[in-house]
Amino acid sequence: MQKAVISILVLCMLITSGCQSVYYKTMETFGKHKRDILVNRVEDTRDAQEEAKEQFQTALEKFTAVVDYSEGGELERKYKELSGELERSETKARAVRKHIKDVEDVSEALFDEWQDELEEYSNDHLRKSSENKLYQTKQRYAQLIVAMKRAESKIEPVLTVFRDQVLFLKHNLNASAIASLQDELASVQADITSLIKEMENSITEADAFIKAMGEE
Repeated sequence: MQKAVISILVLCMLITSGCQSVYYKTMETFGKHKRDILVNRVEDTRDAQEEAKEQFQTALEKFTAVVDYSEGGELERKYKELSGELERSETKARAVRKHIKDVEDVSEALFDEWQDELEEYSNDHLRKSSENKLYQTKQRYAQLIVAMKRAESKIEPVLTVFRDQVLFLKHNLNASAIASLQDELASVQADITSLIKEMENSITEADAFIKAMGEE
């Protein structure tokens, strides 16, 4: 029964933003507060970025294999393999974007609630302590979201180039097309290497954020 209620609330949250407050309040009745949800969503985003990083590495390997391909007769199969990697890369990219949006949504709700509840303290010392923790958490979160968005910003340019190469190969399944792709290999490698570096930085920031939240 509990799982069914949570599933309905998750669906509700996806349909309208107004349902999000209902979702958060109901999750609190199950002992899961916005802080816990934020940590979970950061973990999900980190995992999605790890998967995306691995997928783009695989895509680069496939692209390199096509460029290095010198035998005739199987270019159609090579194109289909590369096209499949593009589709999987786009799927992973969408997952990363969604998870980052989820993190932003719950962080905004958490910080707004935290700020409002500061007014409920009657003890000045406790209020000041809580206010300091809010500030520190916001600072850590700011570093995290910047890293996440910086990594995400590298994704679409890579996908754009990747789409062009796959489309070009589709329309030109011959040796001269492969030769043209060779001219682009260094640029593709540099773009994906930069993307992977930013993904790794973001993953590191996520791990640090999760650890810090667990220590408070």
